[in-house]
Amino acid sequence: MAAASGPASSVKETLPPALGSTSQPPTVFDGTTRLYICYFCPFAQRAWVTRNFKGLQDKIKLVAIDLQDKPAWYKEKVYPQGTVPSLEHNNEIRGESLDLIRYIDRNFDGPSLLPEDAEKRQFADELIGYANAFTKALYAPLMAHTEVSDEVVAALDKLEVALSKFSDGPFFLGQFSLVDIAYVTILERVQIYYSHLRNYEITKGRANLEKFIEEMNKIDAYIQTKNDPLFLLDLARDHLKVR
Repeated sequence: MAAASGPASSVKETLPPALGSTSQPPTVFDGTTRLYICYFCPFAQRAWVTRNFKGLQDKIKLVAIDLQDKPAWYKEKVYPQGTVPSLEHNNEIRGESLDLIRYIDRNFDGPSLLPEDAEKRQFADELIGYANAFTKALYAPLMAHTEVSDEVVAALDKLEVALSKFSDGPFFLGQFSLVDIAYVTILERVQIYYSHLRNYEITKGRANLEKFIEEMNKIDAYIQTKNDPLFLLDLARDHLKVR
């Protein structure tokens, strides 16, 4: 499995503008591989980080969609579900972020983001399978305007324990993998939300989680996809109605 630095350049990529309702669609199925994302969506960010880490900036073109002014052509001509991320590759469109990160890892060149070791691969499957439940547990009190729940504490404690399973590095499988990508974009947001809105620090008393976030913030492939924390907080207040 790859070292955590990855092949991606430290030179920041020039990002295309987000396409809104008055934009023209790309020529779909013209042989170009396109990753449709929104710059502030945590699910799209997973696929974006995977692309970056594998050094695929020249092979997978980013197409940014403005979800606040979504072009009708995206749902009509690209991805009927209308969500991001989606990937246009080999004359097919695929979606669902946790499926896409596996697909990109499996079907494109670059360092592998899943280990050969059977025990680690099984643990990867378990943790990736838990990612949606984790997200739901962490977002539920914010969207319901309730206090930190037992479910939130239990979900965070579960990650803290998971991060102690392998001792050969600070990540979920020891070395950097798809599992880390599955969780970090959610953690990036809930760390901000719980700190500002609930006066609750998700890393307090969780040294492994604190170290994990610290090490993730050294990885260029991830750093280049991050948004300003206060922008994410304002966005959550306005559109998710978190309080």
